[in-house]
Amino acid sequence: MRLLLFLAFLIVPVLEIWLLIQVGSAIGGWTTVALLIADSLLGAWLVRREGRRAWRALQDALQSGRMPDRELADGGLILVGGALLLTPGFLSDVLGFLCVLPFTRPAMRRLVSWFFDRRVKRMAAASPYANLFPPPSGGRVDGHLDGHIDGHIDGHIGGRGGVVHGEVIREDREPS
Repeated sequence: MRLLLFLAFLIVPVLEIWLLIQVGSAIGGWTTVALLIADSLLGAWLVRREGRRAWRALQDALQSGRMPDRELADGGLILVGGALLLTPGFLSDVLGFLCVLPFTRPAMRRLVSWFFDRRVKRMAAASPYANLFPPPSGGRVDGHLDGHIDGHIDGHIGGRGGVVHGEVIREDREPS
């Protein structure tokens, strides 16, 4: 991941400069600068408009009592897209518009979600605590749990040799 970030910070500026030179030689220097300024102004207007929409959607989700996961992701994408749109360069502008435009944002949201899901799974698998609480398989934890119907549990958890003695106590409460 560090190598990928290093290469991105090395290669992307070089590509941006190369593309600016190519566009400048094709349409002229002043026209290229005017195009970059127009890009930034359009991007700033779009970020302001979409940011307001995302803020209203976030407030509506919170007032209705539901988790605002999509709204928070949209807000983050609009923030990143706005930063990319204000950065001079055509590649960053394209990526910025993909993050900000309402019809391309869902695809970017899925892409970012997929990336972070993969990243979290890799980090969890590499964690020294990954096998601390293995998932139960068929009512048995790591193949070493002896359960009794009356609620008493005696057995070895995780194959580590420790015995956990326990008792399930159910309190019958009267409905209020």
